[in-house]
Amino acid sequence: MNILNYKLYYFLGIGGIGMSALARFFNHYKKTVYGYDKTQTNLTDQLQVEEIFCHFEENETLLKKILDKFTKEEILIVYTPAVSKEHIEYQYLLNNDYTILKRAQVLGEISKQFKTIAIAGTHGKTTTTTLVTHLLKSAGINCFSFMGGISKNYNTNLLLGDVNDKNSYMVVEADEYDRSFLTLHPQIAVITSVDADHLDIYGDENHVKEGYTLFSKQVTENGILIVKKNVDNDLTLTAKRLIYSLNLDTEYCAQNITIQNAQFFYDIQSPIENINIVTLGLPGLHNVENSIAAVAIAQSLGIKGDVIKNALRSFSGVKRRFDYRVKTDDLVFIDDYAHHPEELKATIDSVKKLYPTKKVTGIFQPHLFSRTRDFADAFAVSLDLLDECILLDIYPAREKPIEGITSQMLIGKMKSKNKKVLSKNATVEYLKINRPEVLLTMGAGDIDGLIEPIEKILK
Repeated sequence: MNILNYKLYYFLGIGGIGMSALARFFNHYKKTVYGYDKTQTNLTDQLQVEEIFCHFEENETLLKKILDKFTKEEILIVYTPAVSKEHIEYQYLLNNDYTILKRAQVLGEISKQFKTIAIAGTHGKTTTTTLVTHLLKSAGINCFSFMGGISKNYNTNLLLGDVNDKNSYMVVEADEYDRSFLTLHPQIAVITSVDADHLDIYGDENHVKEGYTLFSKQVTENGILIVKKNVDNDLTLTAKRLIYSLNLDTEYCAQNITIQNAQFFYDIQSPIENINIVTLGLPGLHNVENSIAAVAIAQSLGIKGDVIKNALRSFSGVKRRFDYRVKTDDLVFIDDYAHHPEELKATIDSVKKLYPTKKVTGIFQPHLFSRTRDFADAFAVSLDLLDECILLDIYPAREKPIEGITSQMLIGKMKSKNKKVLSKNATVEYLKINRPEVLLTMGAGDIDGLIEPIEKILK
């Protein structure tokens, strides 16, 4: 299969971060790209500016008009499993024998053209993918990159290189959802973390571990596998691998970590070249750890210490990943995509280390009824780290409500006294009256729609 042989690429769920990157990829090659999503967002608005047509209602009549301009052999349908199988357009396409591929299959086909660097993990993969991309770009290495977030350095989730360069690399976020990462066969792979998640797909933690073990076996012969220390302890890995950690006695690690003016400074220990007095443009201890994995990749490609050091300093991060929206002496507002108990804990812990004397208020929107149910106790423990907690209603995404699973149920499990469930509008009104010292917004749903209104109030 040559994935570029089609003329029309129609996306079901085009507004997703991974789907939109693919849409942009095909648009770059002058293909006709259309798509459906259930919600209009800033990202879909930007796609339309780039002449990628999007619509926001299930519309079989409109779909037929789009498809009728091409033969069936000229059309590829790309869909995300987040779209319901009962979706009107999906059912029409399925019943009329159009070529339909999952997003992961398409990404896997594209990756066959390049030497692939794949970053997997329950947490940390988006930041690490984006940082690796920035390191390669800073070193002048030709690369394509499919990132799971919007890079603040490049203001996009897709970077394009020279397709005619036989030494091109493809940097890709390897998504574990629906076992998508098993379509990739990387030359270099990283596993940043393995925690129970997506139990609607995997069933239990053991099957999650099995999935990541299978991913580790996807690395090509003579390829490089890089794993965090506790991942190496948890998985049954047989391939040769490099081990990294935040500050343990591993091949790659950080040492002499200090905080100055809300920034982390550290030394990087490496079997290739130590790098001293490093500062990362993105705060958070968990991001220091992500940078160690990125440096291991960079050094394996021959990138030197001074280039790495400068790239780490100039890295601006990813939108919605420890994303400073307001930063003054008396007020800090940080937005983060955290939606798993371990992610919440890492984000809140880092904020409290950076601002130990400030009151930390967190607004969290739980994502998925099933995830809220499966990890309710762990969510409560993580949220109790906040000085004040505001919960929004659960964002359903692809799911229907589950009886008894609500934000009110979740808040009932918390020990903190300073907690409440509010609507989005009520949250904005609350912040007008109760000005925070340090504010955190967290979640993977549509909480991002609150960022600009909150920022406006606080400024």
